[in-house]
Amino acid sequence: MNGVDALAAQAPGTRPARWIGVPVVAGALVSLTVGLVAGRTEPGATTGYFRLVFSDPIHLKSWLATLAAVVACVQLFLAAWIFRKLPWSRPAWVPATHRWVGRLTFVATLPVAYHCVFKLGYQTYTTRVLVHSLLGSAFFGAYVAKVTVVRLHRFPRWVLPTAGGLVFAILIGLWYTSAYWFFTTVDSGL
Repeated sequence: MNGVDALAAQAPGTRPARWIGVPVVAGALVSLTVGLVAGRTEPGATTGYFRLVFSDPIHLKSWLATLAAVVACVQLFLAAWIFRKLPWSRPAWVPATHRWVGRLTFVATLPVAYHCVFKLGYQTYTTRVLVHSLLGSAFFGAYVAKVTVVRLHRFPRWVLPTAGGLVFAILIGLWYTSAYWFFTTVDSGL
């Protein structure tokens, strides 16, 4: 089978498999950039933190990360509805709500990322902190890869849920290694 026959064998309108490299490379470049910027940050800067309505930056980060994790669970539920994995018919408002919930999730992560990347930097002093730093570097890369898949369209059907699931898993890992740890260890008085 020559190259033309191989392309014709794909589902009509579906991009060739090599196109998956575009979001993967874009995401990898963003992850690498975030990691390099965080790696150059000197931890312990005492200026530039903000609190919004919270008592200190760590509570701001913990609560916004928790908000992002909860809203991401709503996002996952809506995605299952979009892909008809739920027993109910999908109302017309579900896709638009899914997009807006995703935007809210992303916005909730921005102040957290600012403090982590530009104030605390990439750190490795415990296994938990190392894992958190690695996941933090990976999150925005995975997000860019997912958005690239959404914007380029016509990928095989499994690519978008896989990209979305990766973003969700990384976000939950970030929440677990930060906010969950903080609320159950530090803020609980242990």
